[in-house]
This record gives sequence, C-alpha cells and structure tokens, in this order.
Amino acid sequence: MSPKEEESKNRKAEILEAAAALFAESGYYKTTTADVARAVGVTQPYVFHFFKSKEQLYLAVLDNAYEKILHAFNTAEAPPEQLPEAMGKAFADLLATHRNEILLVMMSYATPEDAVRQKCQERFDTVYERVKSRFEQAGIPDAAGRARDFIGQGMIISLAETLNLPKLLPWHGKLGPDCD
Repeated sequence: MSPKEEESKNRKAEILEAAAALFAESGYYKTTTADVARAVGVTQPYVFHFFKSKEQLYLAVLDNAYEKILHAFNTAEAPPEQLPEAMGKAFADLLATHRNEILLVMMSYATPEDAVRQKCQERFDTVYERVKSRFEQAGIPDAAGRARDFIGQGMIISLAETLNLPKLLPWHGKLGPDCD
C-alpha cells in the first residue's frame, strides 16, 4: 500500500470513529456530515469522498461496530460451560474500548430510516446466528433460547450504559463496592 493509500485509509478510520462518537452523543438526526468533518479536521466534501450520504456514513459505522462484535464473539474461548460468560466478558470489553460504536449498534434499531432498520435486522440476525452456533458447538442445551437471552442481556446492558443506570447491569453489586 502506498503512503497516500495508507493516509486515505487512516483518514477514513478517523471519520468513522468521529462519526460513531457524534452519532452516539447526538443521534442520527442531529449529527451532520459537517459536524463529522469538523471533528476530524477535514472538509465536508472530503467526508463525501468516502461516504456519499450521511446515511451511508451511519451504515458504515454500524457495519464497523457489528464486525467488532462478531469478531469478539467468534474469538471468545472458554470451556463449554463457561462460554456464555466468556462471550459476555468479550462484550463488556468492547463496551470499555469501543463504547460509542457498541452503544450505537445496540440502540440503532430505534432509528426509523428504512435502510438503518433493515441493516439492524440483518446484522442482529447474523449476531444471533453466530451466538447460537457457538452455543450449539459447545453443546449448550437450548442454544437458540440461550442465544436469545444472551442478546437480550446485551440490550439491557446497553440500555443501562446509555441511561447511566448501573443497577440494571447483571454484575451490579456482585463485583464489590466500586461497581455501584
């Protein structure tokens, strides 16, 4: 890859990161591509060089985050009886390192744009199938039900994080006094 191509790739990643933070903070409708450009220190046409519309930018942010989730769930390793906990820890680690993106993914289903809703439906289905498959491979009974509950728990965690309501977190009160 040439230095110019590398710089372009890095700028695109910066745009995605800034967009994730702005979308997570202000929502889809209140965030503009001009806001994203300003946050990165580029012009708005430069943002449009990579993403033809705000919707395409938003969908790219979601895709990026979904890929991080899938990677975390694919690579979590543990004995079968501990796999759900290991995958839950992988999700918690993602929240710690990529908070904006993960919360955006978990709350994006509330954006009424058709393309966003369709993306969420497709990607959540992919995540569900991946979790279910991992549970089936581990021999976990009722893998489909456990995968559904696992994803539901992730949504509750995301809601608790978004609302700053730690009492909804599954580990609330279990890890020591500093967790409250």
